[in-house]
Amino acid sequence: MLDQNGDPKSLCYAKPVTIGNDVWLSANVTVCGGVTIGDRCVIGAGSVVTQDIPADSFAAGVPCKVIRKITEADSMRYKPEVMADCRVIE
Repeated sequence: MLDQNGDPKSLCYAKPVTIGNDVWLSANVTVCGGVTIGDRCVIGAGSVVTQDIPADSFAAGVPCKVIRKITEADSMRYKPEVMADCRVIE
């Protein structure tokens, strides 16, 4: 494109990325412009997020897709083998 003086220039623009609260992005995740990731999501390692991810979702892949909803059953309070001597605050 040409600017106001007739000089050739490149057009560059970026879309915003919105990431909700309590979101975990695993290693090497790429989030493309214009994407919204909802609250309490987990994005798997190496994923490329090209579209919106709804809240309370586990998503992964290239392109990233929702695998399943995250529910109360995923709480660490139900995983004593992982918690060892720790406990979840009520």
